[in-house]
Amino acid sequence: MPKLNRIFETPEEIEAAFYEAISRADVDAVMSLWSDEEDVVCIHPGAPRLVGHASIRASWEQIFEQGGVEIRPVQLHVTQNMMTSIHNIIEEVHRNMSRQPDIHILATNVYMKTPQGWRIATHHASVVPGEAPASTSVSALLH
Repeated sequence: MPKLNRIFETPEEIEAAFYEAISRADVDAVMSLWSDEEDVVCIHPGAPRLVGHASIRASWEQIFEQGGVEIRPVQLHVTQNMMTSIHNIIEEVHRNMSRQPDIHILATNVYMKTPQGWRIATHHASVVPGEAPASTSVSALLH
């Protein structure tokens, strides 16, 4: 697994790097953001739970075969302590160069503070049924 070139000082920094790497379809960059622990977990919408770097990498490689994915986080709710930050996000997803309409995804990203800075421990995403929820009672907005 590629190592990080930089230390991420906040969960928000690593989250921004995560979505940027996804938009570029850069599997090495995406994988460099994950915790070194082998019990990392990724669940893509409608897909089974993936545990470990090898299965997570294979899933991103398959997704990126069609190019990058533009994801715009529109609502962010954060629960954080000194070592863990849980981000529940509503994402607007648009496939690069696609005429398909945007879809909304509910995602939970769990970040852990490690000696190497903040790293991804879990990414869990599922499709929002119907319209995206209104932005009432949102604790913070990303961007």
